[in-house]
Amino acid sequence: MFKPKKIELNFILRRKIVILFLLLVGVVGCKSKKSLSDKNRTQQVQAESRRGQGTSSRAAANRDPSMPEDSGEFVKFRIETIDEYIATFSEIAQLEMKAYGIPASITLAQGLLESGYGKGELAMKTNNHFGIKCHTGWQGDYDFHDDDAKGECFRKYNHPMYSFRDHSIFLTTRSRYAFLFDYKVTDYRKWAHGLRKAGYATDKRYPQKLIYLIEKHQLYKYDGGVLDTGQDEDRVVLTEGEAVHIVKKGDTLYSLSKRYYVSVDELMRMNNLRDSGLSIGQKLLVKSTSVNR
Repeated sequence: MFKPKKIELNFILRRKIVILFLLLVGVVGCKSKKSLSDKNRTQQVQAESRRGQGTSSRAAANRDPSMPEDSGEFVKFRIETIDEYIATFSEIAQLEMKAYGIPASITLAQGLLESGYGKGELAMKTNNHFGIKCHTGWQGDYDFHDDDAKGECFRKYNHPMYSFRDHSIFLTTRSRYAFLFDYKVTDYRKWAHGLRKAGYATDKRYPQKLIYLIEKHQLYKYDGGVLDTGQDEDRVVLTEGEAVHIVKKGDTLYSLSKRYYVSVDELMRMNNLRDSGLSIGQKLLVKSTSVNR
């Protein structure tokens, strides 16, 4: 009589152990599913955040009163020669020099070198003329490009002028470049060597390449003339109810947008322009109302 009872007790005990084990498995499974669900939700939020970062960047650019509004449309630039690159972007470099204290010659030389005078693959697909990578905290558009490593993340801009502005901000907001601003703005040689010393580029001959471009193309003249406020007063021809600008050497859509307080995109729309290329003597409608000069 005692033996069967013992067997029955053992059976009940095993049954309880099995039930307890199944309960534990269920709890662990639920936690795993919850963990995976949370992980997936986090990844989804991060992806959505990443996709929306370009809008955030454009909004930040639009809040800057010194920059024309970014409409969000990618503008392709047609540049064929080094001289054309310099003519197109020299005034932008000078404006950045006035605002941030970086020699225009250095900015132009870096732009020429890093972008392959605007014809490099990275510059063509991103309007990034300075090879600036995404880095931590970048909230703008981006693209991947093979550089020191394969598939590196580079910043992308709708217009090169935002690349020039970002280059200025990049140098003025990082402590490792702070010593550069102790140099005279006309001392492009010290700036060239200083950029390499601060780690802007890995190429050991980076300073020599910048100096070569500056001296070969006389980019230093844009440092000396940057404080000259004189303007040609014969550029604007007024007609009834509108203002017309006659393009001269050195004019760019960016410089005209600054002068007439109109965005680059609006200038292109007003004049039915398909790209940023301008011709000397070309007449551009710059405003629908008269301009005081």
